[in-house]
Amino acid sequence: MLSGFFIFNAKGEVLISRLYRNDIKRSLSDLFRIQVVSSTDVRSPITQISGSTAFFHIKHENIYLVAVSKLNVNAAIVFEFLGRVALIGQSYFGRFDEAAVKANFTLVYELMDEICDFGFPQITEPEALKMYITTEGVKSEKAVLEMGKQIAIQATGAVSWRRPDIKYRKNEAFIDVVESVNLLMSSKGNILRADVSGQVIMRAYLSGMPECKFGLNDRVAVEGGEHLGRIVPPTISSNKKGGSSTVDLDDAQFHQCVKLSGFEESRTITFVPPDGEFELMRYRSTNNVYLPFRVNAIVDEFADANHVNYKISVRSLYDAKTYGQNVVIRVPTPPSTNATKIKVTGGKAKYVGSENAIVWKIARFQGGQEYVITCQAQQGESNSKKPWSRPPISMDFQVVMFTSSGLVVRFMKIFEKSNYQSVKWVRYLTKAGTYQIRF
Repeated sequence: MLSGFFIFNAKGEVLISRLYRNDIKRSLSDLFRIQVVSSTDVRSPITQISGSTAFFHIKHENIYLVAVSKLNVNAAIVFEFLGRVALIGQSYFGRFDEAAVKANFTLVYELMDEICDFGFPQITEPEALKMYITTEGVKSEKAVLEMGKQIAIQATGAVSWRRPDIKYRKNEAFIDVVESVNLLMSSKGNILRADVSGQVIMRAYLSGMPECKFGLNDRVAVEGGEHLGRIVPPTISSNKKGGSSTVDLDDAQFHQCVKLSGFEESRTITFVPPDGEFELMRYRSTNNVYLPFRVNAIVDEFADANHVNYKISVRSLYDAKTYGQNVVIRVPTPPSTNATKIKVTGGKAKYVGSENAIVWKIARFQGGQEYVITCQAQQGESNSKKPWSRPPISMDFQVVMFTSSGLVVRFMKIFEKSNYQSVKWVRYLTKAGTYQIRF
């Protein structure tokens, strides 16, 4: 339960102040400005001020979104609510920043009244809000009456995130499986950390009130579930080792449209999708992570000769039909480096003094290929007595039609009472999170 909601600009000035309960005063905003905005030593998004008063804040663009409560509330729900406020602001104004707030004071207050009632979050779906809160002028009585009927359906029905009268000439559904792979490898080649954080993002352009059934190659689903169809790219199934075709998900979070009871029974994700783009689910996996690249580094440091020799090879471990793009390898050099000699078998590399690193860029990295960089970093005189700490090699990349977790969309079915034909598309993308190799 929230006591109030504030929006501050970067200077700490109050742009929006909405009190939902009478247990706080507007003057509390001064405490937040002094303790958080003006302070240079704030590390926590939760600040306890004036006894039992807690300030929860996130920074979005150039504004602070702040929720205030005097009770022991669930912090995760509060931050989810603040994130939803930012999402709604972007949906209405394009960019939700100080200029947008100042230009739409009345609309922002109206939104805050609908989003939260007496401190309890209510409707937080942008599409549902847009049905009866618009940026247009005054509507006719007939339009208001029709809108009131739709609002009643939204408020009392089970589907509060979708209008029933949506129509498209061409019915399509796009599914994007986007993963970020994290790696920390020791200088001896041992994996210290490897995990995957993923999202299933859907763009639904479907008429009426369709029910979608969506299945993954989750281990429980494959062993006990029913196959309704297959959408499996060959490069995904071929990156499995030992013949395994299932994945273990440590945890999964779903959009509110998903019927969780169906997932627990058959591991099938059943839902009525919101119109447009939304995040269907979010997941994490730490078992059997399939790395897209293997890096071998040999680094010799010659203190007497004041130079460091590097020989680094990077090999892609995914299928030859797949390719990586925008691959960037950053090789750290000593801070006193004043000259380099670089030779690569693919891509382009140069020394970037501002980063104290050799930046190696490969625009397209085909599967099963290996590239090597050999270089020498000459060191000048340095006043520092500290030895070089040898920061890890880091990588940035994007690999299409590949998932490090091995997650695959097994089927996607769309049911609607008019039985129209729909087109379904699935894409996979793996990108670097924190991908580091020590040497």
